[in-house]
This record gives sequence, structure tokens and C-alpha cells, in this order.
Amino acid sequence: MKIPMLDLSEQYQSIKSEVLEVLDSVMSSSSFILGENVKKLEHDIAKFNNVTHGIGCGNGSDAILIALQALGVTKGDEVITTSFTFFSTGGAITRLGATPVYVDIDPVTFNIDPNKIEDAITEKTKAIIPVHLYGQMADMEKISVIANKHNLAVVEDAAQAIGAKHNGKTVGEFGTVATYSFFPTKNLGAYGDGGMIVTNDDEVAELSRIIRVHGSKPKYYHHVNGYNSRLDELQAAVLNVKFPHLERWGELRREKAAIYTSLLKKIVGEEVITPVEKEGNYHVFHQYTIRVEKRNELQSYLKEQGIATMVYYPLPLHLQPVFKSLGYKEGDFPATEKAAKEALSLPMYPELKLVQQENVVAKIAEFYGK
Repeated sequence: MKIPMLDLSEQYQSIKSEVLEVLDSVMSSSSFILGENVKKLEHDIAKFNNVTHGIGCGNGSDAILIALQALGVTKGDEVITTSFTFFSTGGAITRLGATPVYVDIDPVTFNIDPNKIEDAITEKTKAIIPVHLYGQMADMEKISVIANKHNLAVVEDAAQAIGAKHNGKTVGEFGTVATYSFFPTKNLGAYGDGGMIVTNDDEVAELSRIIRVHGSKPKYYHHVNGYNSRLDELQAAVLNVKFPHLERWGELRREKAAIYTSLLKKIVGEEVITPVEKEGNYHVFHQYTIRVEKRNELQSYLKEQGIATMVYYPLPLHLQPVFKSLGYKEGDFPATEKAAKEALSLPMYPELKLVQQENVVAKIAEFYGK
């Protein structure tokens, strides 16, 4: 049985008529740049996050970059973040001439360990970027206390966590800013690239809007060095169709996660460490990520059986060649490095069938001789 990591075809069939209708509407209106669909999505997502501003941009990477620039991060500054994340988290920091300062993760959640943050703060520290990895929020209450104590901005990298909650609060309610990605594979995915910044900070919001259009306001009058990073009207139209389904799709992901966990514990046992939803968290399971020994061998075996899996992420940022000049070495962050050798994400999407999950678990059990 072939089982993909993600299959968007069934989802598309369920919303096809609506999608085609809104795309035709955009085409007929000839309004392709920062039109009514973008405005609606910005408003709706800001409201969803209980904040006042949503600023659509070209992608999730630019969302982090623009947010940091709007917060005044510049050459000589330091930004504390996790090394166990996608490149854009660290890349956005260095593109502004600032220095990423990495700290280790909580091995249970894979998120930044708040107990490691304070030791990394210096007089150059300007911000903290917690990454809500795999769909579970970091410990934002502890992080907020540290940030407030040291007068630091907090940028929540929520590329994988739209809809997630921590003690009843959503993404964006803790940090100065939160950023989203609408890459097609995300829980709320476009049919191309897209991103958004959400914030309660009026000044950061206004600067972000200016930066995304080459730093100009009014048009052709440039106050800062910005970028061409606008959320496309066609992508916003698609996202407006999908957005009302987000919470239901999130619940379905949680149901699939519970099934995986039950089956794995029953059939495979201690060979697999299943994801843990920390008390007070609402995990939206962008990924269902297990920890196993012989990870690479298991992944190869599952591939032979037609089962797709992914490793997020095989080489932490502090060991990436591009960051060699920062002086980190293997052994600096043991929890991060161990996770990079053990983490394996299984197929996960709302339309995943029980028979598919049963097959995935059966093949994992087969690999371990269960």
C-alpha cells in the first residue's frame, strides 16, 4: 500500500467549486495586488489570533525577516532562537546582519528550552524567536517572563502552528509578533507561497506594511530598505476558502494523532517514543513526529514498503556549513543533536484513512520484529 506524506487531492475535491469560483472572481476583477481578498484574510486571521493587525506577505521566511526588521533588529544585534528548526528562522536573523544565538531544546516537545534562554542573553540581545515546532506551542508563559524582565521582543515563529494554543491563548497573544507560513503543506496552505505577520503593536504593523512594498509610503517614496513581499491576491482568495475549515481540519489531525499513538503503544511499544502534548497545550499536529533508534534504517524500510516519511530536521542550524563562522561544534546542544538523529515524521493529513495508519504502524512493528 502506497501512503504519501501528504495528499491534498481529496481536500481539493471537497472545496473545488468554491476555489474555482473565487479564482474566477479575482480574474474577472483584474485586482491582483493587495486587493479585497488579502484584506479579508488579514482581518480574519488577526481576529482568529485575538490581535489587531494582520500583514500578508510573500512567504513565511519573509514574514520573520520583515517582523525582525520592523522591530529594529540590525547589524551587531543578537537574536536567541532554537537550532532545531527550518533554515529561515536563522537565515532571517543573518540577512539583517544580526547574529543568531542558539540554545538547546526541550527533548519532550522539540521546542526551545526556556530554562536555557537567560544564560544566552547579553547586552547585544534584541529579541527571542521561539519556534512552535510540529504544531505545538513553546512554553510562552516562561518565555514572556524572561522577555519582559530583559525588555526583549518576542517573535513567535508559528509557521507550523496556526490554531495552536497554550493555556487557552492563541499564537500571537504572547509575543510581540507572530509569523505564519501558508506553504501548500501547512495546515492552512495556499496553492503556492504566502505568509503573514500578526501583532498588536501598531508601529510594528505599520512598518511591516511599508517594508513589504519596497519600503515605500506613499508609492515611490522610500523611507526604509524594504522588499517586494506581498501576499498574492489569488493565494489569499484560496486561503479565504480554506480558512473556515481550519479548526475542523485541526480536530481531524488530532484524531489521527491519537490513533497513531494508541496503535504504536499497543503494537510497537517502547521502541517508539510518541509525541507528547504538554499540559495546557492544544497541539494541531502539523507533523506527527516520533523518536526512534535506527531512524534512518526505519525510514529506508518504510520507503521500500511504499510509505513516505520525512526527517525534520537532519542537521541542526548550529552545525550547518553556512553558520560555521559562529563557532558552534558538535556536542554544544545534546538534546537538539539527539533529536536530529531520532526524529521521524509519519504521514499526517486530515483525510488520512484508518487503514493507512494501521498499515504504517504494522510496518514499523515489522521492522522492529514485533
